[in-house]
Amino acid sequence: MIKKEGENFQRLVELVERLRRECPWDREQTNQSIKNNLIEEAYELFEAIEEENDEKIIEELGDLLLQVVFHSQIKKDSGKFDINTVIENLTEKLIRRHPHIFGESQVSDSKGVLKQWHEIKQKEREGKSIFDGIPKRMPALTRAVKVQNRAGKVGFEWNKIEDVWKKVEEELQELKDAQSQQEKIHEVGDILIAITNLSRFMKVDPEEALHLSVDRMISRFWYIEKKAKEQNRSLEEMSLEKMDKYWNEAKEFEKGQ
Repeated sequence: MIKKEGENFQRLVELVERLRRECPWDREQTNQSIKNNLIEEAYELFEAIEEENDEKIIEELGDLLLQVVFHSQIKKDSGKFDINTVIENLTEKLIRRHPHIFGESQVSDSKGVLKQWHEIKQKEREGKSIFDGIPKRMPALTRAVKVQNRAGKVGFEWNKIEDVWKKVEEELQELKDAQSQQEKIHEVGDILIAITNLSRFMKVDPEEALHLSVDRMISRFWYIEKKAKEQNRSLEEMSLEKMDKYWNEAKEFEKGQ
């Protein structure tokens, strides 16, 4: 099995190498020009996993793997590194961070594994900021959670959820008092940070919570669109009061499901 997997992977690497040589479009690409494709493919895989659709998962894993190989081939073409360097680096990191498997460390459960993983990462980041390694382009709510978790681990953390609520209320008042557009932008960011922190204390993933809320909004608005079509009216012709009525009907329908 390992031999076959190796042969298939090598075939993929050689295929991408050939595309870079012979296909005008592939040859013109840079890491910068295709970087957004990587994010798009990751989200498509995420969606396939959420749907538990194995056929789509296979396809999207392949598309994501192509991005890894393609980015590596671009670097190889410029003489920087190749896919082997990437694999070797990953392999060494996995071995280094699993001393209970490849070394003499003793860990009894998954909680101990995570604690050990964190300690090893801390040693690797020695002399660096505690926020190093958190991508700037990560979705903002997810990034906020990671930043707050890192800060919390060194003691920058409220002790009680009541204090977090007070901070949310404080930031909300500052937002109400904001005058200039720049102040409003600043205070909106602060209230989002405070709400994210509250979510952490409630053990709620704010990114997932917002995602589900947007889905509900779309679903409820579909109901409004359906009602407008039944009446042969456009949405623009429907009053806000009527839309709100159908919105509440959709909410009641959700409760009965």
